[in-house]
Amino acid sequence: MNELVSIAENIAARLIERKQTIAVAESSTGGLISAALLAVPGASAYFIGGGVIYTRDARRVLMDIPNETMKGIRSASEPYAKLLASQIRARLATDWGLSETGAAGPTGNRYGDAAGHSCMAVAGPVEAVIALETGGSDRQANMQAFAKAALNLLLENLSR
Repeated sequence: MNELVSIAENIAARLIERKQTIAVAESSTGGLISAALLAVPGASAYFIGGGVIYTRDARRVLMDIPNETMKGIRSASEPYAKLLASQIRARLATDWGLSETGAAGPTGNRYGDAAGHSCMAVAGPVEAVIALETGGSDRQANMQAFAKAALNLLLENLSR
């Protein structure tokens, strides 16, 4: 967690300096992204909220993304990560939205993705999406790797 908080401290400094806010929609990281951002003193200046969007029900109820919107989009994909990031940003009226969706392990998901697969997206003044394949099946290690990649994606785009 220390490594994640270290990245989050850099993110916090940039967001506070710019007077910008963020919301997070994460899945297989189980709240690690939000926890890292909230571990920085003064988080209330930039962190508005978020959620662990782990199931279809959570997606429908918390994110207000109906099944019809998901036609042609599967979970744990780059298009879904982009949708989550933009939706959480819009729902919480923040400057930035950050999302993560994947398969932490020890097995793959029902969509055919292997353990260690994740997609992350940033929505805001700039947008970006990446996919990550760790090649491992260690659930906790993958959760940490996914959270680190998502935070670094945000930090890189805040630096633009």
